[in-house]
Amino acid sequence: MAIVDVRILVEGASDVEVVSKALQGLALGSEYNITISAIIPTTNVEIAKSAAAGADLLIIATDADRVGRDLAERLFGELGEMVGHVERMKLPLGHDLEHVDVELVRKELKNTLVRAGLKSLQILPEYMALRNQLLDLKGRYDGLTDEYKRLHGEYEALRKAYDELKAESEKLAEENSGLKALLENSKNVYRVEEAWKSLFPAEPVPDEAYIGKAVEKLGLTGRVIVGQGYIFAEDRSLVDELLRTVYLSIAIREEPEPKPPRPEPPKEEPPARAEPTGEEEVAESAEVKPEELENLLKGL
Repeated sequence: MAIVDVRILVEGASDVEVVSKALQGLALGSEYNITISAIIPTTNVEIAKSAAAGADLLIIATDADRVGRDLAERLFGELGEMVGHVERMKLPLGHDLEHVDVELVRKELKNTLVRAGLKSLQILPEYMALRNQLLDLKGRYDGLTDEYKRLHGEYEALRKAYDELKAESEKLAEENSGLKALLENSKNVYRVEEAWKSLFPAEPVPDEAYIGKAVEKLGLTGRVIVGQGYIFAEDRSLVDELLRTVYLSIAIREEPEPKPPRPEPPKEEPPARAEPTGEEEVAESAEVKPEELENLLKGL
């Protein structure tokens, strides 16, 4: 069991002698488990505060006259919050050991200690209730400590996820800023269908994915963007160049393979010309004269 620290505050040095003499006949350690750690002779409040601070029990021992009562009341009010408990003790008038009844002082001191003990017993139920509240609060504190550790672990995991999302968000914001700058700088947005029909009105519009693949193959990424039925480009010439290349690619894919040439039929030799006979030569060489033709007609 812990020793109770008791300090006695008196008005002057003579009172110290009286109280010390009275204490010689008390077995405080064995009977009350207390020790008188200091007897403080002062009427100065500041000195009293410094000397009494931290005591378990402070006994203010002053004379029974009006001055003693006033001093005790003043010290009681000033020191009550600095010690565990304050108790008042009245000293008999007279400060000469030859004229003071030490036994009376000893009895008063003993009664003061008993009163302090009884008052402590009066507040014991309140103390036990406070103790139970303290234990309950400690249990709740331990539970809250475990909950805090769990929540702290979740917080760290969420903070890590937040940092990752923040980094990704900053990356997307940077990419979006670049795209926005590209759109603001170019100011050229074309519908895929309208741009295609303006060049090839009779041809069906190719798939958007095919055009996007052509952008990659031609190294136009960043300068031309295809999506959602639109083409974003720095200028219209890039769009026309892209679509002409796409058209040429489609035309090459759809062009049929050439057929092999048909063999030419063999040429026929012209028929040999027959040798002319003598009659034919005569006929070819015969010459009809006009006189003979006239005579022939007359005969008919």
